[in-house]
Amino acid sequence: MEKDNAQQTLTPLEKPLRCIVKLGGAAITCKNELEKINEENLKAVSIHLREAMMSGEVVDMDWSKRPGRSDICVNVNGISDQSLLNSSNFIVVHGAGSFGHFQASKSGVHKGGLDHSLVKAGFVATRISVTSLNLEIVRALAREGIPSVGLSPFSGGWTTLQRNVASADIATVAKTIDRGFIPVLHGDAVLDHSQGCTILSGDVIIRHMAELLKPEYVVFLTDVFGVYDRPPSEPGATLLKEIAVDEEGSWHVVNPAPKTMNEKVEITVAAHDTTGGMVTKISEAAAIAKLGIDVYIVKAATDHSLKALKGEVKGNIPDDWLGTAIRFMRK
Repeated sequence: MEKDNAQQTLTPLEKPLRCIVKLGGAAITCKNELEKINEENLKAVSIHLREAMMSGEVVDMDWSKRPGRSDICVNVNGISDQSLLNSSNFIVVHGAGSFGHFQASKSGVHKGGLDHSLVKAGFVATRISVTSLNLEIVRALAREGIPSVGLSPFSGGWTTLQRNVASADIATVAKTIDRGFIPVLHGDAVLDHSQGCTILSGDVIIRHMAELLKPEYVVFLTDVFGVYDRPPSEPGATLLKEIAVDEEGSWHVVNPAPKTMNEKVEITVAAHDTTGGMVTKISEAAAIAKLGIDVYIVKAATDHSLKALKGEVKGNIPDDWLGTAIRFMRK
């Protein structure tokens, strides 16, 4: 299966892409409570994105009825061309967290087999769940004046072959950005050319778009401060502040010095996570860094994540910054 030819003739963006931001599912949802959003974190992240990427007056763009209200409140007369925010070009991709993973794991969608009724039903159920989360994230961003547009990979023609991206409508993403909108994509159930269907993770989506659209940097917002040498809940777990990636895609820890920590970095994946969790995140981050694009993994809704979003971690990493920077470094 060849890659979609449209990808190879993609028109460059009119303005450079500043950043691709991943909103980790564990950071924006309550992962132990089925289909529950972490409202506090989502609002904080939305504010940080606006502060980091935009300037000007905040215009509420969510003109829909909200829980607890009987009407739609919007002051259209108060919106003028002067109130429009000046925006850097950026893309948001979010994980599923407590949305979608349950449906996918119970039905085995990630393993394929659409000829089975359970898999087909699970495919539909997974997409209902993740697209409902996507809508709520778009609404949260819109309330902060970010002109967000939800783009579902399945509807946008993203497909896989043996769970690797085979085709993707990157042109629509680029046109959305060039028209002044912020695309909001998400991990999704998609068609696979070899096994019928699978789950396309947000991390894989980011790596694919980074290859083609070349952002200045990529930020993964998570529920922990970064990558540790062992599960962060264990005593003595050490935060890895800088990881170097070489031409072959191999990576090693630069800071702290390897002799001060476990030689082997231990990573665990939740049993219900059908996308690979932190294992996938690090491998995709390394693939992005190999392109010469810095990647920052940092805890959402903190001053540290705001610094990463603003690009303040580029160059020398501040001593008081908590997070993991993954960068290309020649041998």
